[in-house]
Amino acid sequence: MKVLVVGSGGREHTLCWKLAQSRKLDELYCAPGNAGIAGIAKCVPVSADNISELKALCKIEEIDLVVVGPEAPLVAGIVDRFQAEGLRVFGPLKDAAQLEGSKAFAKKFMAGNNIPTASFGIYQDHDKALSALGNYTFPLVIKASGLAAGKGVIICADRNEAETTLCEMMIDSRFGDAGASVVIEECLEGEEASILAITDGRDYVCLTPSQDHKRLLDGDEGPNTGGMGAYAPAPVITPDLQARIEEDILIPTLTGLEKRGSEYSGCLYIGLMITASGPKVLEYNCRFGDPETQAVLPMLKSDLLDLMVATTDGRLGDHQVEFHDGAAVTVVLASGGYPGSYEKGKPITGLDSVPEGVIVFHAGTAEKDNQIVTSGGRVLGVTAQSESLQNALDLAYSGIDAIEFEGKFFRKDIAQRAIARNG
Repeated sequence: MKVLVVGSGGREHTLCWKLAQSRKLDELYCAPGNAGIAGIAKCVPVSADNISELKALCKIEEIDLVVVGPEAPLVAGIVDRFQAEGLRVFGPLKDAAQLEGSKAFAKKFMAGNNIPTASFGIYQDHDKALSALGNYTFPLVIKASGLAAGKGVIICADRNEAETTLCEMMIDSRFGDAGASVVIEECLEGEEASILAITDGRDYVCLTPSQDHKRLLDGDEGPNTGGMGAYAPAPVITPDLQARIEEDILIPTLTGLEKRGSEYSGCLYIGLMITASGPKVLEYNCRFGDPETQAVLPMLKSDLLDLMVATTDGRLGDHQVEFHDGAAVTVVLASGGYPGSYEKGKPITGLDSVPEGVIVFHAGTAEKDNQIVTSGGRVLGVTAQSESLQNALDLAYSGIDAIEFEGKFFRKDIAQRAIARNG
């Protein structure tokens, strides 16, 4: 089969890495890709949001399967347009992708389908949002309703911070049109976890549960980021809790979408807070999570291409999936200044010197003058899979020691919740 992966980050590198292991793969393309992906796929300089050019590329290269990595083209309706041309695409239709594209839609959907989540209000008017702050206790959470590259969620400790956040989102347009509508909700307490479910709308397969690290600094301090690391499995998700999540959240989500006429196909990401009263949904994503994918896919023993084809063909119920024992860890190496402004073009050394068993997934890299350089905020995802979480951690951090670039920044406490839980 000829496969095209759409996107250019660490998630897409991981998808390409796993798809390249399939015996059924003949040719692998990525648009636009990055310096790491170029080692395993033919990178084509077409941006992920240029749906027309991507469609033309599929026709020219006779692509058998398109795998869409980022959320923006999914929310823009790439699957609808490709399917109309007879192309096979792994990902949800535009209406179902609203679960990520509009946090207001997602919250109303959860309320309408009795899916546990934080109490909330939705506001399009700045003055009304300000007045509503009196209805909440602090800390509270303010979310830009639209897509904001994982940075549109602000935890506000007090009213002054909340007022500043509302002004930045709704008046100053810090997140562009994404902040024209905001969600204000209670701040849930507990431990976060992520579930990635592959589904054809009726049947589903849950991949190994994982935990992301959203905050920039050790100890879960600092601003939210796109994710500074992840590990799988997350021991907070016990078998009993996994069953409860499927029964109370995943199945009602798929059923609710089906009732809308928006049967979901692809990867459904459910971000959870495990509270004292049980799991509650923080957010949905309509695609593989990043960086969770970099820790979750190394745990998948089965052929990912087979799994995706079974999904697009609507026969997932007949598909058996196997997983590796042990654990996997990803630690993100970021540019100095991220998630704010940062410099690009910093040469990266040591990529060929990482220990055996370490996989380096490129997220924000480019090639310049025959050298790999930084080109994004999150630069690399250093990943290791081993028979134990501690061994995987040690291996990943030894890989980090081998890699250097100016301004290199990373968290030093990835997976420490799990280490403490396991004693």
